[in-house]
Amino acid sequence: MQEIHYVLILIGAFVVMASPGPATLAIASTSMNQGRVQGLALASGISTGSLFWSCSAAFGLGAVLYANVWLFESLRYVGAVYLLFLAYKSCRSAMTNKSDTSKMLTTLETQQTSLRSAYLRGLAIHLTNPKAILFIGSLFAMGMPSSVSTQGLLSVIALLTVQSACINLGYAVLFSNPRIRQGYFKMKRGFDAAFALMFGAAGVKILFSKLAP
Repeated sequence: MQEIHYVLILIGAFVVMASPGPATLAIASTSMNQGRVQGLALASGISTGSLFWSCSAAFGLGAVLYANVWLFESLRYVGAVYLLFLAYKSCRSAMTNKSDTSKMLTTLETQQTSLRSAYLRGLAIHLTNPKAILFIGSLFAMGMPSSVSTQGLLSVIALLTVQSACINLGYAVLFSNPRIRQGYFKMKRGFDAAFALMFGAAGVKILFSKLAP
């Protein structure tokens, strides 16, 4: 193989990035509950994490992680605990008393939640998922020749970053649609209970999965 297989890399990355997972759940939950601006901020943090893992896979951090299994294990526990914390927050929200929808919307719209906090939450979700570097590393191994130039690596990183941003920001815009938000607030308890179950399942799965290379 003498050329970079851009199509293979981008299709493989799209399937994983667009599939339901902790990042998608977080974007959906934040966008529906706190609005578009918060959702976009969190999605930007996730996309930054994707850029970090792409650069790491391209320039050798993957090899360092392979040689130090304890790094994988540390990230696994941190990521699992954080997802379980999100599950707890969703569960607590589902158990609170149901409020008037219009009053709830007005209150949430006037909240001054820090965009920086939302961005850092998204970044934390992706940086504590060490499977990301394994996946991106496998894409690089399958889609690029061993003699790839630095320019070639940078071109792939740039394309993956743009693709990640389009997917994550697109989800934030989708789930913050006024009609979707109205439906969310009408069935808030059910949605929050579902988010609690899904975050909890993702956390347990990461906690007990074998990440050691």
